[in-house]
Amino acid sequence: MIPRTMSTQHPDNVYIPFFAQEPQLSGEDEIIEAFYAFSVLGVEEQMWDFEGKEVDEFVVKKLLEKYPHFFRKHRLGRDFRITPRVPNPSVEKAEAKLLLETLESIPRSADYARLFYGEKVAPIFEVILPMTTFSEEIERVYELYRRYIIGKQYKRVYDVKIYEWIGEFFPEEINVIPLFETKEAILNSHEILEEYLTGKNFEYQRVFLARSDPAMNYGLISAVMYDKYALFKLQELEEELSIPLYPIIGVGGAPFRGHFTPKNVDAVMEEYPSAQTFTVQSSFKYDNEPKEVIKAIEKVNDTKRKETQAIDEKIFEILDKYEEEYTKELKILAPYIREVAKAVPSRRKRKLHIGLFGYSREVNGEALPRAIKFTASLYSLGIPPEILGLRALSEGELERISEHYRGLYNDISFALRFFNPKAASRFKFLGDIAKMQKEMGVEKDERHLSITTQILNGKIEESLVVEAASIRGFLG
Repeated sequence: MIPRTMSTQHPDNVYIPFFAQEPQLSGEDEIIEAFYAFSVLGVEEQMWDFEGKEVDEFVVKKLLEKYPHFFRKHRLGRDFRITPRVPNPSVEKAEAKLLLETLESIPRSADYARLFYGEKVAPIFEVILPMTTFSEEIERVYELYRRYIIGKQYKRVYDVKIYEWIGEFFPEEINVIPLFETKEAILNSHEILEEYLTGKNFEYQRVFLARSDPAMNYGLISAVMYDKYALFKLQELEEELSIPLYPIIGVGGAPFRGHFTPKNVDAVMEEYPSAQTFTVQSSFKYDNEPKEVIKAIEKVNDTKRKETQAIDEKIFEILDKYEEEYTKELKILAPYIREVAKAVPSRRKRKLHIGLFGYSREVNGEALPRAIKFTASLYSLGIPPEILGLRALSEGELERISEHYRGLYNDISFALRFFNPKAASRFKFLGDIAKMQKEMGVEKDERHLSITTQILNGKIEESLVVEAASIRGFLG
């Protein structure tokens, strides 16, 4: 069973989960969170984020010890999965050796599971490798585990071999899931994967496409189109190699980050029909009624993936001028984003993963906060990030894009509800967006408008940022 839903630790939630001891979730809270995701929400997989921070590497042991009745009935590694996200040594030099520690913990987790279940069980057998840009990076992690983590058990220490003294190491190999985040990596993901899979006899291969960071780097429309192109090329590769490929797509609640909410799961599954796994981030879990969340997750779990359509590559020419405009507008807005980001609350005690440019994101020479705070800051200013760059496109070009990006007008309409026309008097390039808001007949949210007007006028307070977020249903 390849999971359809993956719970993640992305801190995009407005409201604090009932089990949290503090507004910012801590390590012990996340053990409870994983159990809650499995046992109550019905999510089939939990990403466990080892990348760039301290994390509880005894998650398997603690889950089995704290919730034995549940996990005797529902086996870790079969019915539910824990999938670590590991540092990429090619990019994250300071955290490079954490990769070794994480891989070392996999056989230890298997020992706990063997004691618990009374038989050989691998509760963890896959890892996610972020910021993958070439096939050798995937190969290195695969071989590092197979040859050095598992292979060392046959080395002799004084008078015995390691496995005779310490015990057998299991599982014998792991699957490595590449996470593609840059434009070049996403568009070439099928070629990178083909290089890696050549000569291997895998039962299947999973592949992860980022959605938030590409939106931040290249704009909403480009992020969607690049992922859709990649999904089609992966579908072609699957047919060519006769190896099942199961894409994961990293979607959040804001349209800018995927528009994956309990009310919009049908539209997102239709947008990315060939994606196997969808990420269930914190806002999805905690900013909606539990009944709605459970029902939506059940729907995704019960729906089979379908084929996706081809993307006309000529459309990329339109995206070039869109990205150019998006970049220009972002440069103007960058100082305001940085200022408002200081008032956006953190929802996890630890920083989530180190990205392509470190904890702060640099986009076209501008230092910016990471995707969630970036999105929250722009919405707080009454300038939803979805609308940036749109003025570069004609009505005809938008229509052409919508033939591929089916939810385009729905996503733009959602964003325009929270666009503050007063922002157009300060930033002249937003004048076209104010016209679009009128022409599309979008009804503005007056409460959100009132709050963002205060923030635009310099009253930048966390309470206002949170109040606005509660109106739209996500932090960022």
